[in-house]
Amino acid sequence: MGMKHRPREAGEFIARHVRSVPRSGIRDFFELVQGVPDVVSLGIGEPGFATPWHIREAAIYALEKGKTGYTSNLGLWSLRESIAQRLEERYGVQYDPASEILITVGVSEGLDIALRSVLEPGDEVLYHEPSYVSYAPTVALAHAKPVPIPSSFSTGFRLDFDRLQTSLSPRSKVLILNFPTNPTGAMLSRDELEEVARLAQQWDLLVISDEIYSEITYEEPHFSIAALPGMKERTILLDGFSKSFAMTGFRIGYVCAPAPLIEAMMKIHQYTALCASIISQEAAIEALEAGEMDIERTRHEYRLRRNFLWESFQAMGLPSHKPRATFYLFASIRDTGLSSRQFALELLKNQKVAVVPGDAFGPSGEGFIRCSFAARMEVLEEAVKRMEQFLHRPSAKKPAISIA
Repeated sequence: MGMKHRPREAGEFIARHVRSVPRSGIRDFFELVQGVPDVVSLGIGEPGFATPWHIREAAIYALEKGKTGYTSNLGLWSLRESIAQRLEERYGVQYDPASEILITVGVSEGLDIALRSVLEPGDEVLYHEPSYVSYAPTVALAHAKPVPIPSSFSTGFRLDFDRLQTSLSPRSKVLILNFPTNPTGAMLSRDELEEVARLAQQWDLLVISDEIYSEITYEEPHFSIAALPGMKERTILLDGFSKSFAMTGFRIGYVCAPAPLIEAMMKIHQYTALCASIISQEAAIEALEAGEMDIERTRHEYRLRRNFLWESFQAMGLPSHKPRATFYLFASIRDTGLSSRQFALELLKNQKVAVVPGDAFGPSGEGFIRCSFAARMEVLEEAVKRMEQFLHRPSAKKPAISIA
């Protein structure tokens, strides 16, 4: 039998749920940056340090020793043991390396397989906003419904419990937490996490806790919701090595969860990624076993850069909360009269400084820009100088110091 209908064009083969997913607001904007000479970038969320030498050396040594094959789907036993030991020492939470830890290709894969392993069509996933750009699209790709919980400058972009409670429904199944938060640098106290835990248990929610910035805190250490009574059993903990150890290109992360959930995630992982790179896993072992001083040095340097950028922005009339964690400043540009995207585009065009428009992180990010202070201090100083010139150009509306 011959074909009786018009041949489909390439785009018509694309599934509807994929077609409706937007491109990353961060990556989409930075396509514009490519090819622009002399750009000073405060955009990409990547540490401004090279991976410490002893970690790179561990990867080189593994390669020289011929460690180039597959590992267990779950990952190297020695890496899982090191992760279990670290989490017990930091939070007092015990995970079984044999059945409750899975090594992933970055935290992004961990989030993807976590959602795909538990969601059915029509399930609702709640997450606070502004949020990392992948949460809503990854939920949609798992055929579920993303439900944002907007937060505001006036509350320091902390989780809004009133809005969370009014957004809960019989279809609510998962709550995604990302504290410390990209893009705002906000954290939750133990008391606030206890309130989250109470709601999770009351509404029978699974919590997916993205803790990739857990090591980059400035005033107080991070506390994991998995450590609260009754929460390890209903929490999927995501973490990795990209931010703490400047290992973004190694693409190595991990998931900790009850054994049945790890088994479900492992099935997706083994048919898609199979296993994380053995070379990256060997490097991660070295990071955990000998990288504590690296974290301390990095945290000290980021604190200096945070203070400089925050004070400079305050003086320029671009108010923001001083980040308690991460390496991002989420600054208000609402008094300039420009939208987030207009501000970012004009700043790029006029002064060749690249920042991320706040609306890339959801509608509640409109009126803000995200600036990374992971860049070298001289880069930050040049960015501030250019931004001052931009704000004082003849056509600029003078920004106010305060914000509603």
